[in-house]
Amino acid sequence: MSKESAMVELEIAIDRSSPIPLYHQVASAFDKAIRDGVLPPETKLENEISLAKRYNLSRPTMRQAMDQLVRDGLVVRRRGVGTQVIGPPVRRNLRLSSLYNDLQDEGADPETQVLTLETITAEESISEQLGLPKGAEVYHLKRLRLVDNRPLALMENWLPLTVATLTREGLESDGLYNILRRAGVDFRMAQQKVGADIANHEQASRLKVDVGSALVVMERTGLDSSGTPVEFGHHVYRADRYSFDIMLMN
Repeated sequence: MSKESAMVELEIAIDRSSPIPLYHQVASAFDKAIRDGVLPPETKLENEISLAKRYNLSRPTMRQAMDQLVRDGLVVRRRGVGTQVIGPPVRRNLRLSSLYNDLQDEGADPETQVLTLETITAEESISEQLGLPKGAEVYHLKRLRLVDNRPLALMENWLPLTVATLTREGLESDGLYNILRRAGVDFRMAQQKVGADIANHEQASRLKVDVGSALVVMERTGLDSSGTPVEFGHHVYRADRYSFDIMLMN
């Protein structure tokens, strides 16, 4: 069964006597189908007119249902493509952990492609972040993190050469923080900044999004128990597949 024909097989039981709004019933049915894998990522959905006719609903009702799925990060509208399933988004708590471990904790099987692993002379801004003298050499690595064979994050990091021995094989089989901890790094705190940006040509190509698409941006300097910087990272995430959860308490 092709992805385009998957929609035909989706049956929705709509209770018109229920106090639950029709659009919410439809959105909930699509939500469950997406999360259960009945409608896998990249499935192209029919247009709203066809869907409204299929389920005997008004077009405004069908549009409300699709709008809810877009807000929930389950589908995306793309110019020239239409409405497409992108799957449940990754939601990450703000804590001192790595994306690799957070994904594993959620039951995902993260994959890493190492794009760059080299030793370079650090630029002044990087030296300052890592507390190193001007002209110090550092590891520079760039990785693409995927989940279910779909790009999620483009991660760039700089590390002092003394913290660990990094290899392409190690970085592709495990998370950076796991490697550093095994090397004796005792992470205790981090300085982190979260923001937003739009995708440039390289980011769009790597993350399989359109140029100008929204990205979540995170910069982090990880510190060990003595307060010494051990890594600085600049990571960008697909905004349609990634968000941070923050709990605020008084």
